[in-house]
Amino acid sequence: MSNKKLFIQTTSLWDFPSQNYGTSKQGDIGYKGATPSYIIWNLLMKYTKEKQIIVDPMCGSGTTLDVCKDTNRFGIGYDLTPFRSDIKKADARKIPLKNNYADFVFIDPPYSDNLKYSDNKADIGNLNAKDDQYFISLSLVIKEINRILKPGRFFALYVCDYFSTKKGFVPIGFKLFNIMIKYFTSVDIISVIRHNNDLKKGNYHKAAEENNFYLRGFNYLFIMKKPKGLTNGNFNKKTGNKRTKFNRNSSKYSK
Repeated sequence: MSNKKLFIQTTSLWDFPSQNYGTSKQGDIGYKGATPSYIIWNLLMKYTKEKQIIVDPMCGSGTTLDVCKDTNRFGIGYDLTPFRSDIKKADARKIPLKNNYADFVFIDPPYSDNLKYSDNKADIGNLNAKDDQYFISLSLVIKEINRILKPGRFFALYVCDYFSTKKGFVPIGFKLFNIMIKYFTSVDIISVIRHNNDLKKGNYHKAAEENNFYLRGFNYLFIMKKPKGLTNGNFNKKTGNKRTKFNRNSSKYSK
């Protein structure tokens, strides 16, 4: 917990003093990969208004829902494996909401298969970022977010790149950005300093130095906007990009 005063971030480099703000908790700090509530609070303050509809289709421990309650927003959370009763069971690749429904969407997807969220074979967190299916699955999620988001509204994706000493590096952020700009216009890209406990361990830094690799020191926070007047799934006139189609039964992209 932290009693430090909440404030609006004004640069493209964000930091936060703790996982939660105030004397209460938002989400569960014991949940693997929990999103810092300061990040969601800042996004809601800048891009939404009270009583608007906020959707988190990969809700995890419910941090987004708790911040919505604190800020008088109406939060809707889904997860393939709901952590608590107010999170509804649904696959983010098929969100059970009508078109153009949400005022804002936030998502913090799995960063490859480095954390075990469930044994569910449909869980994207069980896919390695080296596997094309990982990006195919997340492209379907992004397409669904485009469908449910109102034109002129905002969407934020919080993610980290992947590195393994055995499998190498995958620029997850860049790859997902290339998918998102087929549906949205880019508003900004924020770097958020990571406070992962592993970064405090001297042996991790020693291994990185001796083996000539880098520990992940920041997350991307991509802020996107759905253009007004854009029909779901059509050509994006703002970016000049043609929609990329993804075959559920194939491990390859098609155009």
